[in-house]
Amino acid sequence: MGSVKDYFQSLGSGVLSLLKGMQVTGKEFVTPKITERYPEDRETFKWPERFRAILELIYDKDGNHKCIACGTCERNCPNGTITIESKMVDTPAGTKKKKLARYIYDLGSCTFCQLCVTTCPTNALRFSNDFEQSVFTRSKLVKQLNYLPEKPEPELTEEEKAKLAAEKEAKIAAAKAKAAALKAEREKAAGAPAAEAAPAPAAPKADDAAAKALAAAKGDPEKEAKIRAALERAAALKAQREAAKSNEEGK
Repeated sequence: MGSVKDYFQSLGSGVLSLLKGMQVTGKEFVTPKITERYPEDRETFKWPERFRAILELIYDKDGNHKCIACGTCERNCPNGTITIESKMVDTPAGTKKKKLARYIYDLGSCTFCQLCVTTCPTNALRFSNDFEQSVFTRSKLVKQLNYLPEKPEPELTEEEKAKLAAEKEAKIAAAKAKAAALKAEREKAAGAPAAEAAPAPAAPKADDAAAKALAAAKGDPEKEAKIRAALERAAALKAQREAAKSNEEGK
């Protein structure tokens, strides 16, 4: 008897759940549809600005970008999506400058983390919301972002040329003044020991070896002073020996 009762109870609960499901389905029949009619509404639909679809260089109205080829985005990319190729160019000012040669971006391996955009020191990058990037081969997902030809370095104005010339002359004058001051200090240091040694008692006459040593040390005040001190000690020792010898002879 219990099994029959359980059967009808389960049958009733099944019917109730079916009715609830049909109620939900019936509501959806009269609910306004929100399905996107893409691509029919491609021209009129506004995609969210925050949507990240593809990386691009920011060009101004004159066709210039701000990338300085520093490689920060390449180093910070966790998936190796970016490859920076740079080159060195000569500027009108006569200096070398690093410039971007090729900015290679692999859309197929990009994780859209935006680390390249947030760490760029010159704000040269951004993600666009152009999501229509479907292609038939993966090789077409590798893109060169600097698609416009690089412009030559702008020529210097007359004021800038005059300023550079003045700075160059000032650097040359400062270098000459520094060299002259260093030379004067060296000459002063070389002449100081001789002036101080003048009032000192004259050293005994040196033999040929001592004269050669003094000549070799000329220009080196410290070495010359050591040689003179050694000669004086030798002369004093010789005088002591002669005095001791004369005393012995007197006895």
